Amino acid sequence: MRREAKNAADSGFSNTFAGKELNFTSMILPIVAYGDPVLRTVAADITPDYPGLTKLIEDMWETMYASNGVGLAAPQINRNIRLFVIDSEQIFNNQDDEDKGMYPDEPGHRLVFINAHIVALDGKEWPYNEGCLSIPKIREDVMRPSQVTIAWVDENFTPHTASFNGITGRIIQHEYDHIEGKLFIDYLKPLKRKLLKGKLDDITKGKIKVDYKMAFPR
Repeated sequence: MRREAKNAADSGFSNTFAGKELNFTSMILPIVAYGDPVLRTVAADITPDYPGLTKLIEDMWETMYASNGVGLAAPQINRNIRLFVIDSEQIFNNQDDEDKGMYPDEPGHRLVFINAHIVALDGKEWPYNEGCLSIPKIREDVMRPSQVTIAWVDENFTPHTASFNGITGRIIQHEYDHIEGKLFIDYLKPLKRKLLKGKLDDITKGKIKVDYKMAFPR
């Protein structure tokens, strides 16, 4: 999931992103573009001995921040595994004063989710304007439940079950969709999807300019 840049500086490269220091031993990976089959595949659980897992997680953080993202799922970097990272803290760190106190999850969370499975979705659905690193330059309002309860293991394979709401709950649901082979555009009405078809086709063909690395279907 990508946060909306407020100005040109938000998209530029530096050694920090959203206040997070970049680790230059990590690698910025290309984001898989819309149209690649990996984005429509249900991802598999992994075990603690998954090859290079620690380095992969570091690379995902690096890639997410370099792409101005607030969440990134493994299928988006061409790994068909149930792994995603989220950082809602940066949204609150970059909020305008008039927006402070709007969401119940402030000041946010920075978490790694492995082998995540949703336990329950609760509460009234609410709209939020979502974007996706794999579907650049398209943002649409999406309705989602206000609370998600999810079971997962962290980077140390310690098990957790917890409920999240607000912006954090929204990001988790968006990234969870990726490991289930779903995309935020799936929630749009058929007419809206039809109107976006030309832009989506251009993304698949690589006919788009972005400020981060992308890998397009062949």
